[in-house]
Amino acid sequence: MEQPLKIQSLFIYPIKSCRGISVPQATVTQTGFQWDRYWLVVNYKGRAYTQRVEPKLALVESELPKEAFFEDWEPTKNSFLVVRAPGMSPLKIPMTKPSSVAEGVSMWEWSGSAFDEGEEAAKWFSDYLGKQSRLVRFNKETETRPSPPEFAAGYSTTFADMFPFLFASQASLDQLNTLLPEPVPINRFRPNFLVDNCDPFGEDLWEEIKINDLVFQGVRLCSRCKVPTVNQETGVPGAAEPTETLMKFRSDSVLMPDKKPRGKVFFGKEMVWNWNLTNSEGKGKKTIKVGDTISVLKKIPSRAEAAV
Repeated sequence: MEQPLKIQSLFIYPIKSCRGISVPQATVTQTGFQWDRYWLVVNYKGRAYTQRVEPKLALVESELPKEAFFEDWEPTKNSFLVVRAPGMSPLKIPMTKPSSVAEGVSMWEWSGSAFDEGEEAAKWFSDYLGKQSRLVRFNKETETRPSPPEFAAGYSTTFADMFPFLFASQASLDQLNTLLPEPVPINRFRPNFLVDNCDPFGEDLWEEIKINDLVFQGVRLCSRCKVPTVNQETGVPGAAEPTETLMKFRSDSVLMPDKKPRGKVFFGKEMVWNWNLTNSEGKGKKTIKVGDTISVLKKIPSRAEAAV
């Protein structure tokens, strides 16, 4: 008998482009997991820093209170985000709402205001990166960062690239690793969900899946930038892999031979939580745990359609 699809790992990345946390459970919100990509490091113009430009961010570790992953938990004055990096003393950021606001924060196509985490955090990141920086926090009360409406109209996210959730499977990683000169860990691809008992790249075809009472809808395959070439243990970018190998069997020219190739490679499936289908009041439990099973409700007929 086929093993059911299971959640093998859950990951939250509190600070955009910094190291993720493997968590036993996470709370689903409309913009992604609670605390996922809530913080962002910006330059003196308020523009986002990511590993594309600052690969050293890979070495910045975040720690949240264990209770932060429980549903309905509220931070107190004793709740901190603790940030660590090589050669730096730990930075403690209070998790209660900051009092100051930074205007003119921008990330890709979006610009708006965000909470400013203050001078100590600004100095810490400026010292670590060797250039003027600040740490800001997404303000869900006043700001919306819409996902691209042609793919996910009505959905939005915090400081994730475009969509609230990224799924990947262990089997996809295993298949890629059989082809690579040296295997890579899943942290190169920075998913929120790592799924077990899936066929290699079976996640490509998910149109609708259910975890507990929550229904997630597939948006598109995740096209990868150069971050997967950055070694997440050392913060050093590699020249080519795993992108070069992915090009051979996961590029748009391979998966979508009828479309004009744009040199993209795909790994992982972007998804949204469809809260309209969960229940009319949205009062159900929104906690997902490692070990939970996944039911695939609808599949897309072909990968060409999934990639868009």
